[in-house]
Amino acid sequence: MGKSQKKKVMRRHNPMRVPDSHLPKGLASASQSSSKSNEILPIIQKMEGPDAAERKWACVAVSNLIQNDPSTRRLLQGKNIVGALISRLTDSEEEVVVEAAGALRNLCIDGGYDICAEMYNKNILTPLKTFIPKISTTLAQFLENPKAAPESVRRIVYDFADNVITTLWCLSETSNKALNAINEMHLAPFLMSFLAARDKLPVATVTAAAHCLYVLTDDNQPTISEIRSDGSYISCLLSIARQESTEGSEVKTDPKFVTLSVLATGTLRNIVPIPPPSAASSLDIDKDVVLPLLLPVISSLSLPEVSNAVQDLVQRQASEPQIENLSLNHAPKPDHKSTIELELESLESKLRTVQLALEVLTGTCATLPDPEPYAPADEDENEDEGMNLEYFLPNTELTLFNHDSTDLELDGDVLDVDMDAENENTSSGKTSPSFLTTLVSPLLALVQPTALSFPPLASPSIHPPTTSALSAVHICALECLNNIFLSLTTSSDPSIAADVNSGLTVWNGIWSALSLVGTQAGLGQERRQEFWDVAVGVLWGIGRIWKTSLPSDSERVNVLIQLYNVTTDTRLKVKCIGTLECMAQNPSAVEANKVISEFLLSVLSADRSAMGAEPMIQAASALIDIYSDETLPYDVNFREGKYLEKLSASVDSLKAAVNLVPSHDSRATTSMAPKKFVFTPDAVPPLPVFSQAVVSKGTVYASGNIGCDRNFKVVEGGARAQTRAALENLSIVLKAAGSSLEDIVKVNIYLKDMPRDFGPMNEVYAEFFAKDKMPARTCVGVAYLPMGADVEIECVAEVSEGA
Repeated sequence: MGKSQKKKVMRRHNPMRVPDSHLPKGLASASQSSSKSNEILPIIQKMEGPDAAERKWACVAVSNLIQNDPSTRRLLQGKNIVGALISRLTDSEEEVVVEAAGALRNLCIDGGYDICAEMYNKNILTPLKTFIPKISTTLAQFLENPKAAPESVRRIVYDFADNVITTLWCLSETSNKALNAINEMHLAPFLMSFLAARDKLPVATVTAAAHCLYVLTDDNQPTISEIRSDGSYISCLLSIARQESTEGSEVKTDPKFVTLSVLATGTLRNIVPIPPPSAASSLDIDKDVVLPLLLPVISSLSLPEVSNAVQDLVQRQASEPQIENLSLNHAPKPDHKSTIELELESLESKLRTVQLALEVLTGTCATLPDPEPYAPADEDENEDEGMNLEYFLPNTELTLFNHDSTDLELDGDVLDVDMDAENENTSSGKTSPSFLTTLVSPLLALVQPTALSFPPLASPSIHPPTTSALSAVHICALECLNNIFLSLTTSSDPSIAADVNSGLTVWNGIWSALSLVGTQAGLGQERRQEFWDVAVGVLWGIGRIWKTSLPSDSERVNVLIQLYNVTTDTRLKVKCIGTLECMAQNPSAVEANKVISEFLLSVLSADRSAMGAEPMIQAASALIDIYSDETLPYDVNFREGKYLEKLSASVDSLKAAVNLVPSHDSRATTSMAPKKFVFTPDAVPPLPVFSQAVVSKGTVYASGNIGCDRNFKVVEGGARAQTRAALENLSIVLKAAGSSLEDIVKVNIYLKDMPRDFGPMNEVYAEFFAKDKMPARTCVGVAYLPMGADVEIECVAEVSEGA
């Protein structure tokens, strides 16, 4: 619970808007639950047929069939609908290409990562790459002469661009290989052209471009560098974020423009620090842009009202006549949507905008620096280049909450927060960081679940897109709260811990939400489990601040103990122990202290192979903290329960657990890190089928390097020149991986003509390594090398000390 845990938690949730996790695996369960299984075969047949009109109809029919229907989507996927649609992207008829792109886009959004991965593996990027220059040329023509084409034609082109761009950002989240392949397309200028012309283009198309840019700048250095390098890009993003108009047009009030603004704000935050001479380089993006824009966004929506509205719309929709049979005559137009569908889409869009805002705010909260040591108000404050808590502290005395404007009715399971209420002076006279006053109340409101927040057990929601969006909003809001309280645990400002009423408000609010979420498990309930995971982390953070004041309700204690026992997630087990530790430190809760301590002692004596070392170590640490002051009333439990004897009996087990934890040197830390896929724009770019290098458990595995330039042209000069170029490029890749030529353990060299090139290669090779520190090596002759090269070199290296 220290600074080491205050890391970036900003992540996008699975884009699957219509989950199928409530269905058992396999096609049989999907076939049983789909009412359209008989319509799939005709669609597949027509899509491959000779008639262009039928091929177009089949592409449209796919989009119609999968709408809010995960069973049918899975059946189509089992019939290789992805491959069939990708083949239609090269159809001779443009209308078929357009509809195929639309169907693929819908599959990406509705189906999520699995379908996107299938698309990438079936080489969808090859046709998509060809569309980018065509769209760019057509867009330039429309902007230069808007009347050059009828409105209907322009609309088709804009929709097509929307579909292609959306598919690209979905694909980029599939894997590092897909991301690297998309990086090679250098999409930043293409995407920024839409944002620059936003007043002349449909907002949906511009928003798709902004979303793609937001995704591609999230911890992805190639695109970040492209945006940073052009001041006009940054100025454009800043103008959109601040909702400024261009060319004298009026500021847009359409909610879709709010989404666009949120995406621009997120992109700006992704590329921080912004280099001079851009005017934005002098801004504190979080203080000057992120918070002023996003706080109103997350406070703008009542989730219960949205849930009620959706339920009403779905009931009305069910009473309307439906088209039962798909045919060339009956299939609706691809752009046809009823009034109810448009209203549902609008509500979902608003939820997704709030979700995006929360994602950006999660990153803002995660990167807050540890507060400076608390100083009395009359002392001079030092300037700090980082975002300081005082940035959001007005010249008034505030508590963490304005208790007059925040009303929690826990017995009735209702949380009502007045978002418009102004912060006022309170009787406590304590000053807390103002950004928390403005953030916590709306976040706590967004945490409270509604009737549509989670699907019923083993069945879909009545409107899956709304349920997917609502649960994502809840979890994003929890992640914001988690980072806020992680930041506050390190604050030495005594007024924060003294504001007990605020702590209890948040504590009870989270428990109220958990009581509504419930503990249902099984198919389709993954989001409920994720909610519990993040929420217990929030409780731990709250507990660290107000540990001596938290009510130790026996029911809540038992819930955490039961959760610990049923979960297999080691991280969640540690969170449960940490929260229980805080609850046990209420001086008046003697009985709860006893229950919790007995449980912690049982953790020390449990089989660590079944739970890992971390929970055992956390339990020991908790007992030390709980009983560090023997003057507290609950210390009687330690004496009467003979805890010292029980602790002594667990010493050997605890030592064994500690020995399982790696030491904190850099190499041990690296060995525990997840696999890292290396990309550096300074080296020869990799082909889509491999990475430049992969780092795993402290070892770097570098792909083969031939002696070529960035355009894959083999350098002139034979084996000597190619060996030098290959080793120089290998050095760049190793540096990006946190290694170097000196850290190489094993080298493999491949020569096309061993008798001719072995000597010249060795002459150059020897220049790169110390004579007494040559790595192990294998050199073999081969029949052919890529690009007609004479030499290829690959290696395995260690991560450098201190990397």
